[in-house]
Order: sequence, then C-alpha cells, then structure tokens
Amino acid sequence: MPSLIDRVLEGRKIQHRRPWPRAVVGAHLWRFVTNELAQGRLSLLGLWGERATVHMAIMDEDAAEIAIVSLNCPDHTYASVGKFHPPALRLERAMHDLFGLSAQGSPDSRTWLDHNRWGVRFPLGPRIDASSEAAPYRFLPVEGDGVHQIAVGPVHAGIIEPGHFRFTASGETVVRLEQRLGYTHKGIEGLMTGADLERAVQLAGRVSGDSTVAYAYAFSRASEAALDLAVPDRAVWLRALLAELERLANHLGDIGAICNDASFTLMHAHCSVLRESVLRAAHSAFGHRLMRDVIAPGGVMRDLEDEGRTTIRAMVDNIRRRFPQLVELYDNTASLQDRTVDTGVVKPALAKQYAAGGYIGRASGRSFDARRTLAYPPYDSLRFDVAVLNEGDVNTRVWIRVREVEQSLSLIDQILDRLPAGGLRAEPGHPKEAREGMAIVEGFRGDVLVWLRLRDGLVERCHLRDPSWFQWPLLEAAIENNIVADFPLCNKSFNCSYSGQDL
Repeated sequence: MPSLIDRVLEGRKIQHRRPWPRAVVGAHLWRFVTNELAQGRLSLLGLWGERATVHMAIMDEDAAEIAIVSLNCPDHTYASVGKFHPPALRLERAMHDLFGLSAQGSPDSRTWLDHNRWGVRFPLGPRIDASSEAAPYRFLPVEGDGVHQIAVGPVHAGIIEPGHFRFTASGETVVRLEQRLGYTHKGIEGLMTGADLERAVQLAGRVSGDSTVAYAYAFSRASEAALDLAVPDRAVWLRALLAELERLANHLGDIGAICNDASFTLMHAHCSVLRESVLRAAHSAFGHRLMRDVIAPGGVMRDLEDEGRTTIRAMVDNIRRRFPQLVELYDNTASLQDRTVDTGVVKPALAKQYAAGGYIGRASGRSFDARRTLAYPPYDSLRFDVAVLNEGDVNTRVWIRVREVEQSLSLIDQILDRLPAGGLRAEPGHPKEAREGMAIVEGFRGDVLVWLRLRDGLVERCHLRDPSWFQWPLLEAAIENNIVADFPLCNKSFNCSYSGQDL
C-alpha cells in the first residue's frame, strides 16, 4: 500500500536531488497536500518560492518521511496554503514580498518583510520600482469596551534585535498580541544567488549569529547532498562537537536570562559565568567564540588539537560540578516558580499544528528532534535522550533546556572519547548540470532547514528556514490571558530569532 508521501509524489519527479524526493505537481495535488496539512496528517517544514514556482517541504511524522512538492505558477498566483493551514501564512506573505507570488484566497495579504524601504517591490522577482509611498501597515482592529493598545518596539531596552509588539489589553490582561517583524532583513537569499560555496556558507553562518554553527552545518550538508560528497569521519564528529558546544552555550544563557526576567538575578549571574566558560573553550579550541566559519562544504576548516580538547574537557567537568546546584536553586525558589509555572502556556495541539521544534515543541508534547528523528551521523551512533514534557509553560521550557544541557555534556564527552583520526575536508566538485540538496539540522532553537540548487559550483537558488518561523506565532497565543508584565518572561522563554526569521 503506498504511503502518504508516495501519494503526494505522483507528480513529475525531479532528478539530481538528494536526499529527499521532489516532484512537480498540478493544482489538484497541491490542494490535496494542503488538505492533509489542515487535517494534521502532514507537517509543514517549509514554503518558499522562485520567480514562477512555489516549493513546499512536508513531513509525515509517523513514518519520518519527507518530500518536496513544487507548483509552477506562470501567472504568479497559486492556491493559498495558509487559508486552510495557518502556519503557512507568514511564509506566503514573505514569498509575495520577495518574489511577487500571490497566494489566492489568503486571509492575510499584508506585507511581512517589506517595510517600504527597499526602493523596489519583489526584489527577487520582477523588481518593480517602489518610488511611491505605500499605505501604512494595518494592524488588526481593536474592538470591545475598556480595551486599549500598548505599542512596544521596534527599539527595545538593552541589547536586543528590533521587533514591534502591539498589545491589546483589558486592564493588565493581554487580550491579543500582534507582532510586526522584518526590521533585520538582510537580503540573504538574494546575496546567495550566484555565490560560490565558500561565500555562500559564510552568508549562511550569518543568518542568525547565535546559530552560526547550525546554519553552516545545514548549508554544508545540503550542498554535500546535492554533490553526493562524502565527508571525512573526523569532520563529521567535529561538526557534532561544534553543534553541541553551541547548544550548551545558548541554553545556559537562556536559563539565566529567563530567571533575570523574573527578577532573580543570581541565576543569571551564575549561568552567564558558565556560558562564558563555553565560549572561551570554543575560542581556545576553534579560534572563534561562536565558532563561525569553521564548518564548510566538504568538512571543517580547523582541527581540534590536544590543548583544545583539554580545555573543553575542563569546561565540561566544571559545568557538571556547578550546574546541578543552580538547578536545585531554581527548583527551590518559590518566588521564581510563582512567575514561571502556568505562565505562557502553549497547548500541545498548537505545537503539533505548527510543527514547533526545539524546546518550545518538546515542552508541549512534540517529540521531534532532527538528531533522533532523522538520525544523521554521528548522532545515529551516539547515546542521548530527548526530553519531552506536556505542560507547555515557561517553567517547562526551562526544564527542557536543563535536560538538554545535561545531554549536551554527555554528548561532548562521547564525541571526544570516540573522535576518529583522519582528514578534515573533501574538496567539492563543480558539476555542470543542476544539482539539488536539502538538509535539516537540529540547532539549539530547533530544526534549521536549508534547500539549494547548485550549478557549475555556484548557488542558483538557496532557501534557509529558521525554526522561529513556526515559533513566533505561538508566542502570540502563549501571552493571551497573561498580564502585560509577564510578556518579557514569555518572550525570553521562547527566545525566537529576529534575524533568522527576517532573512
């Protein structure tokens, strides 16, 4: 009996694409996929465009099968997915801003990335002059007696990226939150077009600075899939080491920052010290605190020497000694628990509908972790647990991070114990014909997706999807019926990327 993915792939198969199949489908199959998404039988992994084509990555989570369906739209229109499956709405709006592709029947046709500052409309499509002044952005209307609006951002206190939050409140209770993002748009996908692999992987590593390893990792795996390129074993294991160091540093920073937003600065101070120890160890071992530009197509650019190995082991031992005391402090501080328990709840059904990844999804019952579900090497031969809880509140998102810190410490030990000898990089080839590849890598926020097409050693098209695309909308739901003062706490417990979402 054919699987659901087989049914989806009844269209024309595209050759030279790895590791998952892609098929060009007609309007009927496009609607069929949309319906399966709406019914919850498939999950949306990504939705992106080209000049006259729309691509959609989907997953059958029960079978862990993935496919890409593509719809040609020569008239630059296609049937809206977001009309029936809300997680697609923002991706459709972004696609229209960049390519001029219109989602017919969409309930929300407002711009998303375009703030009328580019000088052109549809910069990756027909590039229409935008000299005329656009109409102001329309926020959703306010209705009801006694409700008022509170505008926050895009400029925030402290060191934080820009984003606008429009609250509708009744007294101190949030009735609705509406986000306006796009302020950090950098034109990454346009810069990628025509770039060689060396330049393109550098751009990928700058999509979101705190996830530079995850993005370079995903881009490299996608290009290696396209080129059918085998990576040396030592490089495969070093990449996992880099990814776990990045995960460890960010989770430690987040745990402290969440406590800081609950006015418990002691935890923030101690977690910041531990995070700093990870960054210093990374600099000692790989020459950069964030490990930027270490991963590249074909392998890695730097080796791990004995001194770096010793520094990392000392850092791990130090955190393993000190972190349990901080966890106990968090768990036994009643004033802190009062702020985090039952605050900012994301219901499991919503996490499943949005295919929310990372600690947000796993705190609300969705067990997806690309390291386990897709089991790419070397994680397919490493021992680790994927923590999953169901309460979905700020406290639960803290505990998922705590468990992931513990697992990352174990994974780092395993990788250092089993790190094979050998070369660091295989040289990528430059086939003349078009080659496509896609990769999904587990970053600290969740799954990072990269799809690309290469031709003659250059990037013809590349799409990079941050996990925040499916997490930001859930923050709007999580803050409802909470007080305004709890928004910083909820927001930090999500810690979505502005830059990663804005491209």
